[in-house]
Amino acid sequence: MTRLILAALLSLLPLQLLAEPLRPVPVTEWKSVYGRIEARDRIPARARLGGTLVRLSVTEGDRVEAGQLLAEVVDEKIGFQLAAIDAERAALEAELANARTELGRVEDLLARGVSTSQQSDALRTQVQVLTGRIAANAAQRKVLEQQAAEGRVLAPIAGLVLDVPVAAGAVVLAGEAVATVGGGGFFLRLAVPERHAGALKEGDGIVIEGAEGPQDGRLARIYPQIENGRVIADVDVPGLSERFVDARVLVRLPVGEREALLVPEAAVRRRAGLDFVAVEGSGGPVERTVVLGQRQDGMVEILSGLEPGDVPVAVHE
Repeated sequence: MTRLILAALLSLLPLQLLAEPLRPVPVTEWKSVYGRIEARDRIPARARLGGTLVRLSVTEGDRVEAGQLLAEVVDEKIGFQLAAIDAERAALEAELANARTELGRVEDLLARGVSTSQQSDALRTQVQVLTGRIAANAAQRKVLEQQAAEGRVLAPIAGLVLDVPVAAGAVVLAGEAVATVGGGGFFLRLAVPERHAGALKEGDGIVIEGAEGPQDGRLARIYPQIENGRVIADVDVPGLSERFVDARVLVRLPVGEREALLVPEAAVRRRAGLDFVAVEGSGGPVERTVVLGQRQDGMVEILSGLEPGDVPVAVHE
């Protein structure tokens, strides 16, 4: 909005003084680098059970919620082990029922003085042992049920599925990644030459040159470790496109300041391949040939041709 207002004001200037006498002003020096769009968190969804991948319900680009079922791994041995546990439990319950019947019969005989207490104690101990074995059998079955449940591969976080390196029907090992989920928001990661490290500060504004036009961002984090002569930094950009993760984007970073002479773009006229700026002289406007630098917010830098104290004016063709 500021740029539009400034451009409108410059276009309405009459034939008069455009600015006060020129004086050097601080100008931000920008460095163009490429940033890469990355997910803040990139977590693999791993299989906790080794076996056959019988179900895969996601593919690259799908959005998932935390805890959503992504895949299912089945170990057929667990089914056989559960069947063996159930058969053992049935046998133990039959033995327990028989032991309780015998115990009841012996206690009746003991009450009539026909049996001995030693026989009654032995049967009572047998009942307790069988009851404990049945409880151990139930606990062992719960362990196998938990192992079977661990074949369900769940999304660790909410986000975007970035990679699915396996296919349904494949054999996977415990701990193997079935999918990689990116979430926690997306940001730009930069690798800036280390000579500019001292000029970078968290909170500095940056400009992203995207397909939709320039976007403003903020330098959110600067990592202390330098890798291959580069400083790694993260940039927060509101509304950053998540369509392509790891896509490269051109970024302009502020890496310092310098003194420069600036004039409004309306004061510059181009003829025969040369740029001219009219300045106030003793006998009227005098045109001088200038070399232009960078443009910013309706102003243009003069590299040579003008000096501090010159007063640029607008002239008609």
